[in-house]
Amino acid sequence: MPIDEPAPGSRTDPRELLDTYLDHYRAEVLRKLDGLAEEELRSSRVASGWTPLELLVHLTWVERRWFEWGFAARPLPDPWGDRGPDDRWTVPADTGTEELKDDFRAACARSREIVAGVPLDRAAAVGGRFGSAAEAPSLALILFHVLQEYARHAGHLDIVRELADGVTGG
Repeated sequence: MPIDEPAPGSRTDPRELLDTYLDHYRAEVLRKLDGLAEEELRSSRVASGWTPLELLVHLTWVERRWFEWGFAARPLPDPWGDRGPDDRWTVPADTGTEELKDDFRAACARSREIVAGVPLDRAAAVGGRFGSAAEAPSLALILFHVLQEYARHAGHLDIVRELADGVTGG
């Protein structure tokens, strides 16, 4: 069975594959949230208790932790800003759904800017998330890690969406 590519492009260039599939899953997350009622976005359908908007906030912070603070070593006042005092994902109080989506889109755009044109073998800068050159992973490892995290969470949203309103598919 052939694999459906998310966008036209090279079938062999690792960088193009990573960038294309990462953008595909970023868009999939937003697509899976579209059409859910506000109540569904802010309530949980799973035993662990996370909500779709908490997952969106988490992915916004994944972008920040891995690309801004991680790869670029830009300071973040609270790199774990998606976590509440109980270490669970949280949504900032009084923040609307569209504002959360815009924040996510902005974080993704910053991530794209940070890595644009950077070779896959370049190591993350030291001084942010990584304290030494020995700890600093390559851009390839970071992109791969973030891609697999998105793929996992998009699958989680598939389940939540099916439970919420019966919509299935990728």
